[in-house]
Amino acid sequence: MVGNVIVGQSGGPTSVINSSLAGVFKTAKDRGAKKIYGMRHGIKGLLDRQYVDLSDKINSDIDIDLLKRTPSSYLGSCRFKLPEISADRETYDKIFDILNELEIKYFFYIGGNDSMDTIKKLSDYSILIGSDIKFMGVPKTIDNDLAVTDHTPGYGSAAKFIAATMKEIIRDGLVYDYPTITIVEIMGRNAGWLTAAAALAKGEDCEGVDLIYLPEKVFDIDHFMQRVKEKSSTGKSMVIAVSEGVKVADGRYVFELSDHVEVVDAFGHKQLAGTARFLANKVAAEIGVKARAIEFATLQRCAAHMTSRTDITEAFNVGGAAVKAAFEDESGKVVVLKRISDDPYMCITETHDVHKIANIEKKVPLEWITDDDFITEDLIHYIRPLIQAELSPIMVDGLPRHLNIDLTKSL
Repeated sequence: MVGNVIVGQSGGPTSVINSSLAGVFKTAKDRGAKKIYGMRHGIKGLLDRQYVDLSDKINSDIDIDLLKRTPSSYLGSCRFKLPEISADRETYDKIFDILNELEIKYFFYIGGNDSMDTIKKLSDYSILIGSDIKFMGVPKTIDNDLAVTDHTPGYGSAAKFIAATMKEIIRDGLVYDYPTITIVEIMGRNAGWLTAAAALAKGEDCEGVDLIYLPEKVFDIDHFMQRVKEKSSTGKSMVIAVSEGVKVADGRYVFELSDHVEVVDAFGHKQLAGTARFLANKVAAEIGVKARAIEFATLQRCAAHMTSRTDITEAFNVGGAAVKAAFEDESGKVVVLKRISDDPYMCITETHDVHKIANIEKKVPLEWITDDDFITEDLIHYIRPLIQAELSPIMVDGLPRHLNIDLTKSL
């Protein structure tokens, strides 16, 4: 007899994270799960006994289609770091008591690096106490920094939004008969995958961005200023893409060079913002050229109207693959995407040990970053298949319709 399922979402949302949730829900239902619960606000919500019976909320194929097209985390999210098992077994005992009360046999967590740390710890504790609950990680993150997997669901759609929006910014920046500098700040703490997607803007109808700065390489402010001065002296306007996480030689983030309010999350991550603003102010003050800063911020992860069909399909598939693996007695694993062909593009799903993925950060290889502040064709070739095709929103009264629940209420 198939037991009950519980699924949660954690970390920063994406425009396709709910497609993975739909994949978990539909596959578990099709395989005969008795009840499918959703954690509200991830593992933190579960500890507070906040959960919902998803069968009461998702009642039709239309609901599933809407869920796949709904941005952000349908169940709510959290940034909650589980303690080390050796330091606090009480927290784990509480989690397993709740899971046992709900007769949970399969636990799925949709998230990025920190979320896979949660799966690692829970699966380790289940082995320690002899529990038969299966724990599976379902990958997501626009940052594309999970190890082992070719790429992560969520990245393709964010890359599509970035490249498309950069094209529009470039068109806007070239309307004047005098040079302007536009510096666009793109998410990416330690990995520059998102910022690299700005290079896709270049094509027959677009000049493309002028400079790209990723956090994998030390940011030399003097060199940056010299490049801007040289290019702007020709009278040409410039559009520059910069990762929010670029650092100078002494290890400080660029935004830390100006006055800022420091905010740190449960995992010790600083909130990054202000890099483009600092650089634009410096350019305007020292070079005397009109400069503006643009921060894409949360738009990168919630622009579901710009979703890649490739991305949303793969997000759904990894959710379903996680259920299949768990129902076949796998545990302590993460579903990954393996690229088996570039032309035509094709990926398959596999499962890998969570210990080889959690807390390991995948960065852009240095050989894919050029010495003249740009990226190579190899990196563009890697990204381009992930942004292909579209899945149009379901429009009602001129606006996209989403599936929504009241996160202030629970069972």
